[in-house]
Amino acid sequence: MATALIDQNTIRRRGTGLRAYNPDKVFKGYTLFTPLTGNGEVYLLNLEGEVVHQWDLPYSPGLYGYLLPNGNLFYNGKTLDIPPHFPLWAAFKGGVVLEADPKGNIIWEYKHPSHHHDGRRLRNGNTILLAIEKIPQSLIPQIKGGVAGTEADGDIYADVLYEVTSAGEIVWTWHAHEHLDPEIFTITPQDQRHEWTHGNTVGELADGNIIVSFRNISTVVIVDRNTGEIIWTLGDDVLAQQHFPNELANGNILIFDNGAHRRHTALNFSRVIEVNRQTKEIVWEYADNPPQNFFSSYISGAQRLPNGNTLITEGAYGRIFEVTVTGEIVWEYVNPHFAARNLPGEKSPVARGEQNSVFRAFRYAPEKVPWL
Repeated sequence: MATALIDQNTIRRRGTGLRAYNPDKVFKGYTLFTPLTGNGEVYLLNLEGEVVHQWDLPYSPGLYGYLLPNGNLFYNGKTLDIPPHFPLWAAFKGGVVLEADPKGNIIWEYKHPSHHHDGRRLRNGNTILLAIEKIPQSLIPQIKGGVAGTEADGDIYADVLYEVTSAGEIVWTWHAHEHLDPEIFTITPQDQRHEWTHGNTVGELADGNIIVSFRNISTVVIVDRNTGEIIWTLGDDVLAQQHFPNELANGNILIFDNGAHRRHTALNFSRVIEVNRQTKEIVWEYADNPPQNFFSSYISGAQRLPNGNTLITEGAYGRIFEVTVTGEIVWEYVNPHFAARNLPGEKSPVARGEQNSVFRAFRYAPEKVPWL
């Protein structure tokens, strides 16, 4: 009797594709996701887990895409023709942002060698980018934390924001090192010192101000668009290497709190929290039971849906699921596309083996996809 081969990839062996679906409680629509190990494929799924549309873009993800109000795709892509700033740079670098129509035609594109993680279209039609730059040498001795001796050939990078017009002109710039106090914002002990801040999200709030997530210092900030001053922070007394803070209709902030290197507990677990912007109180939270059943140490995100449910991306494992306000899972899908990460020179453990990671996913109501 022949012995069946056992899939040695743990995540794939547990099952992929549609894993759960309660049609009475889900938010009706389509789910957009980009496999992080892909070559530029972006998929739109129906609730049955079937691909109803696909983009094939000329750049691998750097690191995701989302739909604009006009129905086009805004995509952060990765260029590989630029020397790395430091060995881990390839894991999250971008290099290009673009807008593509439903047929995949690129109708706008902008390249910047230091762009990474995120770029978003602003309401004024411009685009805001996350990028990095070297901080002044005089500031380096003041930067605390991190693994000693892991600077990038003596340099430390921090984030810089660029607002770019449709013509490619930079019209607004914000330098993180000019506004963050190194006495307060300390690199987590396990992270390398080639970066101080490691931004992973930039977004525009309803009042026009800018929200930014800094993973290496476990801090979310809101930047006054007019003055450049930081007017709101939520730090490592609450957060642990968080991703994707985004504003809800009620003004609160929804955050995927990854949970790596928490200050107050040794247990690694992720949660999604809704934070009152005025009081900084956590007014809603999703965590699994037991909590360690839900954990992604990096990437990931959460989106509040119009029916009150929340779509969550447990990014490291390619798991996208929807929960009700009471935490009941009503839809779950696991990315079936596995591949090795093509990261030349990459030394991080996250680059080893075939994986199905997803940086961020979104659900769209049918009227948001009128061309489908």
